[in-house]
Amino acid sequence: MRYIVATHNMKKLKELSRILEPLGIEAVTDRDLGLSITEVEETGTTFEENAYLKAASACKESGLPAIADDSGLCVDALDGAPGLYSARFAGEGASDADKIKKLLDAMAEVPAKERTARFVSAICCVFPDGKTLYARGECEGVIAFAPSGDGGFGYDPVFFVGDRSFADMTAEEKDAISHRGCSLRAFSKVLKTYLEQGETTV
Repeated sequence: MRYIVATHNMKKLKELSRILEPLGIEAVTDRDLGLSITEVEETGTTFEENAYLKAASACKESGLPAIADDSGLCVDALDGAPGLYSARFAGEGASDADKIKKLLDAMAEVPAKERTARFVSAICCVFPDGKTLYARGECEGVIAFAPSGDGGFGYDPVFFVGDRSFADMTAEEKDAISHRGCSLRAFSKVLKTYLEQGETTV
């Protein structure tokens, strides 16, 4: 069974592939299929809505079940920002270093005890028959005063869980506690139940 993943982020694809493989599902991208799926405008007001927009577009254009993830960093001291705009927080085309710098600058006067934050991941799967499945995962942490670690991507170097940042962890350690790891495990259970019910042919 093939499911199209609505992303060009190969790290996301790798994570999804690991979760879907035990279910007998092959995760592919539009490029694998020789297609060019329209990059939709993320106009949703929640992570779930944005994930749905991406998955629905990929399903419609490919004819395959489609999976999309929308995720972001929500910082309490910034009233939940950057949130839905995490990828574009420092402007279109900004590097990870640019985004981290803007975040740390915005939090320069925030004391340690008030630097709480969480990563959020919402996953949506849309089937050609219109059936839609959702899963969500969150990971609580704090924003450091300076980056640490060489791994991960995005805001990982400044997001600490305990005494280590996501960027200090191995991929396996991060997967075990991360927002996307949690959402993918939840999605795997939802999808497995759905497929066992035999409600769809894929």
